[in-house]
Amino acid sequence: MTCYDLCLAWNWEYDRDFVLLFEASCLSHGLSLLQVTPYNVADVSDSLADGRLAFLTFWDRASESDARFTPLVRWAEAHAVRCINPPEQARLTWDKSRMHLALIGVGLYTPYTITLPPYDKQPEIPPIDLSPLGDCFAIKPAHGGGSEGVILAATSHLQALAARQEHPSDEYLLQAHVTPVQLGSRPAWFRVICCTGQVYSCWWDTCTHVYTPVTPAEEADHRLEPLRDTAALIAGLCGLDLFSTEVALTADGHLVVVDYVNDQIDLRLQSKAADGVPDGIVYDITTRLSRLVASAVLLHKAKGISAQH
Repeated sequence: MTCYDLCLAWNWEYDRDFVLLFEASCLSHGLSLLQVTPYNVADVSDSLADGRLAFLTFWDRASESDARFTPLVRWAEAHAVRCINPPEQARLTWDKSRMHLALIGVGLYTPYTITLPPYDKQPEIPPIDLSPLGDCFAIKPAHGGGSEGVILAATSHLQALAARQEHPSDEYLLQAHVTPVQLGSRPAWFRVICCTGQVYSCWWDTCTHVYTPVTPAEEADHRLEPLRDTAALIAGLCGLDLFSTEVALTADGHLVVVDYVNDQIDLRLQSKAADGVPDGIVYDITTRLSRLVASAVLLHKAKGISAQH
């Protein structure tokens, strides 16, 4: 049997630059890396099934969009493999309705929200008082990534009712728009990445999706240290090793968590794509995740030696 320290499943062509960096970081930590892509996923699945192949840790960046990778996830779960962003934790974050209540439960601010039941369970619902949402609001299915099924500029009760039928088994969130305060020349809207306890706060342009790291001076001048506390609270809730969140600072001084938890974050390099993640952050993420894997591998081997004795 061939056993790798880490199996990385990926299928997005734009992950290539990140994967090269991650591979180099794994090698520098003495880790063996098995990359599984659409080209070899069938062979790897067969080898796992018949016992010719195994791995000690796993990072899945593919199965959500390609069911061919699901056997790898099942094998990892069946063998209690340490996963980066464990599936059982990640699945909890996919439900925006659940996360909304969880964030409020730990004292974080979120947009004013009205939750509608799934159409399948309750086709008819009583009239909704939309006045707290303002003249224009967002409609979001509780599940789904990116902007799938999202209406950002809804204005009527009828739009909400129609949207429920697009994903009839899902709850829907109607959310008030959040207006950030202006800090100097920038709106106070942030994309915050958290990796194994390290927080990377960035200004986030909602139109261009361009990241600009918050400098230490800006953090001090604008008193943005609470961004770190917010990310730490979310990390404690979701239990993920790597995720991002969006946070806006409003005129009343509240940090409002706008986009709750993204667990499959875009790791394109900013040097290759204008709306990618700043290169320094990506480099640091590869190092921190390699160290996480190295620690997990050492622990696994130590348990194996202990069991032999």
